[in-house]
Amino acid sequence: MRSLIIADIHANQTALEAVLTHAQSTFDTVWYLGDLVDHGPEPNACVQLLRTLDGLVCLSGNHDHAAIGKMDLNTFNPVAATALRWTQSTLLPESHDFLDTLPSMQEVNGTTLAHGSPRHPAWEYISDAALAKQNFAHFTGAICIVGHTHMARVFHQDGNRCRELIAPAGKPFSLNADRYILNPGGVGQPRDHDPQAAYALLDMDTASWVQRRVPYNIPETQRRIRVCELPETLVARLDLGA
Repeated sequence: MRSLIIADIHANQTALEAVLTHAQSTFDTVWYLGDLVDHGPEPNACVQLLRTLDGLVCLSGNHDHAAIGKMDLNTFNPVAATALRWTQSTLLPESHDFLDTLPSMQEVNGTTLAHGSPRHPAWEYISDAALAKQNFAHFTGAICIVGHTHMARVFHQDGNRCRELIAPAGKPFSLNADRYILNPGGVGQPRDHDPQAAYALLDMDTASWVQRRVPYNIPETQRRIRVCELPETLVARLDLGA
């Protein structure tokens, strides 16, 4: 079974469409790791498009929680809070209801999926090997896949040691040794200083992970953000991948 792994679309329809076109029909299921809405201009279109995908497993992220009133906006920075208020005013009832059904963590065929981390699914960022090491105790299988940081990462546990490994983009990376925490990076708002949309393919039959990057029409997304009168910070960061 081959799964398309995507995270952090953040209402960027243009980036999502580019990822789906690039991945084509090379997958059997879609595992989505949360933060479908907020920051971008098309929350409803992204909800609708994601729901059409076959074999979808979908999680909720902290921005999804906030967009439907499950988190206090005061816990977000001013730019995010402003965008969330706009998102709340824009969400259609069917989008709201869909987001309301989603968990922040789920196990699928022995693989743990979490938006942030298995220890604190909605909020914790696994940003380094020290945090990854602490989280291996919070899932039982060989693989946990997370989003939230908007950065593609591979953390490997070997006995009591945890270290970050490099999975070169576009090349299969073997998952045959011990346990892993994986992150595909962000579709709609990458933060590793590469503005291209990020995603991954997981092949459970061959135990391999392929991280991919794909360009998309950033100026078009920026134009749509400005039409919605969202904060200019959200426009600028798409150029920087930060």
